[in-house]
Amino acid sequence: MLKRHSLDAVIIGAGVVGAACAYYATRAGLSVAVVDRGPVAGGTTGAGEGNLLVSDKEAGPELDLALLSTRLWTELAAVLPRAIEYEPKGGLVVAPDDTTVQALRSFAEGQRKAGVDAVEVPADALHELEPHLAPGLAGGFHYPQDAQVQPAQAAARLLAASGAEVYLGEEVTGVLLDRGAVRGVSTPRRELLAPAVVNAAGTWGGHIASLAGVSLPVLPRRGFVLVTEPLPRVVRHKVYAADYIADVASGSAALQSSAVVEGTPSGPVLIGATRERVGFDRSLSTEALRRLAAQAAALFPVLADVRVLRTYHGFRPYLPDHLPAIGQDARRPGLLHACGHEGAGIGLAPATGLLIAAALTGAEPPLPAHPFRPDRFGTDASPADTPADTPADTPADTPADTPEEPS
Repeated sequence: MLKRHSLDAVIIGAGVVGAACAYYATRAGLSVAVVDRGPVAGGTTGAGEGNLLVSDKEAGPELDLALLSTRLWTELAAVLPRAIEYEPKGGLVVAPDDTTVQALRSFAEGQRKAGVDAVEVPADALHELEPHLAPGLAGGFHYPQDAQVQPAQAAARLLAASGAEVYLGEEVTGVLLDRGAVRGVSTPRRELLAPAVVNAAGTWGGHIASLAGVSLPVLPRRGFVLVTEPLPRVVRHKVYAADYIADVASGSAALQSSAVVEGTPSGPVLIGATRERVGFDRSLSTEALRRLAAQAAALFPVLADVRVLRTYHGFRPYLPDHLPAIGQDARRPGLLHACGHEGAGIGLAPATGLLIAAALTGAEPPLPAHPFRPDRFGTDASPADTPADTPADTPADTPADTPEEPS
């Protein structure tokens, strides 16, 4: 016999976004349950680098969300355990030539107007920030507000701090409706009854939306990360080549790669980043790994002879306009979405959680929520596209060997 539970809200997804939604909802006085077919941080979160970035976002709604999250992560770091490895290391974006420096200068000008601290670094001062950078770079920009967390730990500690009920290893097989409005979810073991359901299912956000009878065009975008042997702190900041910004904003399905290099408190250097839309194909791409290694060594020659101990990869939840879906779905009363953050979910999680808590309680949102409205892609109520070779009940986006400690 199925167990029944009555709550104020059910959150689907135990990644960092779902954990943040639970944290801020319970702080607002709501009774909340979080349900996930896998473990905490078993999907996109556990396969991420833990980036908390403002540097890669142009002025606009996503940057506003990132700036709010930057402040909230600072607050969270003061109350969560040190295991989240919050590190306000700052970011450094470097340019190969004067034309790219000028493009970065224009980009930073818009960011500054939005509240970003962007400091231009001339070529002859780059090595003061990063002594092991390759020679010959034309300059760059330093972003002191960029930071880092250990993503799996951040999600786990945030979820624990929420005090929410947590049901792991339980797949949501149905969204319960009553006269067209959401009234909870069902799993093979129980029914979780609530007047609100939050879809924080990451790359499977489109599938969850379809269970409620609406469409959300979330697609997976695969990315790889290399992990080196432990090293002295040869990379001090989050350092990346300027073309990474273009890759983030691109909608191309083809393989894209740009050097993103950072040290970690435990010693290994993390090297990203690639992007490609190949469905939920988990096969290893030697071309992607080759590109990452070559680009990282070009940026930091000291890494050329360093051993790569392992790689990992996962899937980022991509939406066509590169903005997440956050808030009430006007097509289905009681259904809220908090997904589609692509590679920025860890950085944007706290602000997303705060927006969801405001939507659940009717409070004034901390920033305009209209740009993130889930129904902006149309009113089609057909199920979102699911790869034909990946059944919806198969946890294909959960890395088989995702480390609990990517760093």
